[in-house]
Amino acid sequence: MQCLFELPETTSLKEKRRVIKSVVARLGNKFRISAAEVDLHDSLRFGQIGGAFVTNSREHGERVMNKVMLFLEGEIPGRIQHYGVHSEHFD
Repeated sequence: MQCLFELPETTSLKEKRRVIKSVVARLGNKFRISAAEVDLHDSLRFGQIGGAFVTNSREHGERVMNKVMLFLEGEIPGRIQHYGVHSEHFD
């Protein structure tokens, strides 16, 4: 999962990192996914979070990622510019 978002109200990188760190921690606690800020570290207005979830059921993984998307829409104090999910299946 990757989520690119804009934080138009942020006034400092410290504030942006506080917001992102909080969202990443809540993603891990609520959905048990591994998440981190993956790009745009020095951008004041934009951030990008990446996340991974491993399961033996593709349907379960997609359900969890859809819930993550809804969660992010309500938790990020800005606008989501792009949200994408990529899933792989190994036999």
